[in-house]
Amino acid sequence: MTTDTVNPVLRVAPATPAEAAAHFRASLAFHADVSDVAAALAAGGDPGFVVLDSRSTEAWDQGHIPGAVHLPTALIPEQAERLLDRNVPVVTYCWGPGCNGATRAALALAERGYRVKEMLGGFEYWAREGFAYETWQGREERDADPLTAPVDAANCGC
Repeated sequence: MTTDTVNPVLRVAPATPAEAAAHFRASLAFHADVSDVAAALAAGGDPGFVVLDSRSTEAWDQGHIPGAVHLPTALIPEQAERLLDRNVPVVTYCWGPGCNGATRAALALAERGYRVKEMLGGFEYWAREGFAYETWQGREERDADPLTAPVDAANCGC
């Protein structure tokens, strides 16, 4: 490797600090973390948002966040107005990081005038982090995956 060769990471130079700050600030306006959603819901009272599961009925029955509204993406055009208040922000989720269903649902809602965020990690990370969920059989909970949820979550550095 010669001094003229730039590695793949730095082939495109990093953004300026001001550009990076603007980008990451904007990202936080569009995304919510599973742990933050869980903490807001666990605090009691009105969290100031509604959680929307955009998956199929079969997926919903396998497990969903307690209190979530079930509205598959394809049904948003005809049912969103009946199920959601435009004055309350919506946090969408689907299966997990490999699924863009929450993104498509967030787009459909935004196009209809809703303020919306996407929950990163989806239902997969909700369950992996050890948060309780509901199935057609009742409430369930799994042990937290130590690779996704530190034992001492208060000191995870997030």
